Amino acid sequence: MSKTDENLKAAFAGESQANRLYLAFAKKADEEGLKQVAKLFRAAAEAETVHAHNHLRILGQVKSTVDNLGTAISGENFEFKKMYPDYIADAKTEENKAAEINFDWASKVEQVHAGLYQKAMNAVKNKTELASVDYFVCSVCGNTVENEPPEKCPICGSPKEKFFKSA
Repeated sequence: MSKTDENLKAAFAGESQANRLYLAFAKKADEEGLKQVAKLFRAAAEAETVHAHNHLRILGQVKSTVDNLGTAISGENFEFKKMYPDYIADAKTEENKAAEINFDWASKVEQVHAGLYQKAMNAVKNKTELASVDYFVCSVCGNTVENEPPEKCPICGSPKEKFFKSA
């Protein structure tokens, strides 16, 4: 891999992290009643997304939907099979219960995502339309469900009201 490709990957990671950080900052500014500051953070977050997408385009990492689904499935599988189990073990060793719980929830949700992506992959490969459903996301753990949120999140136990409909 060339130095420029390494730089593009690092820049993509940095821009992606800045996007998420600025969105978290916007949420906090909203909570504090600072609407214009929140608006600024959201605008900057969108700009960071433009940068990140440009880096991906130059790297050639956005391919066909089948390829993209395969990449997504592979990434989710890595996270719940290897990455998060290692992180959970470290958190246990360091007695950081909050991190342990957070990593456990994320690991379980990544498994859900892998299943949803696999369902989409099967539909695309079979040249059938993926069923039209709404997706709901738990605002506590990120669990993602089709059609309707459950009365209680099976991953974190949060009530139905903690789910929001994905755009």
